[in-house]
Amino acid sequence: MSDVCLDCGACCETFRVSFYWAETDAHPQGRVPHALTTAISPYLVCMRGTERKPSRCVALLGEVGRAVSCNIYEQRSSTCREFDAGTEACNRARQQHGLPSLRLKK
Repeated sequence: MSDVCLDCGACCETFRVSFYWAETDAHPQGRVPHALTTAISPYLVCMRGTERKPSRCVALLGEVGRAVSCNIYEQRSSTCREFDAGTEACNRARQQHGLPSLRLKK
């Protein structure tokens, strides 16, 4: 997690965090705690709390824009692992929470 993410967390309180169910520990090789997910189709789950609006991932600790952390950081889904600070999506989430945009990554 980049340092800027520790002061943000807007993505965790904006987007649905969906991924293939086999990433959960319900599968022998999965890591994401299944108990923290909600089924959204026969093959996809999402982090609990992100299936509705307003959204807030159940694993997010702290206050967005101040100090946050992920309760399951080492076990987080591919969706979270692939999300980068400074992207267009990141800045959209930051704007929704009244935070300034970051320099865009390409």
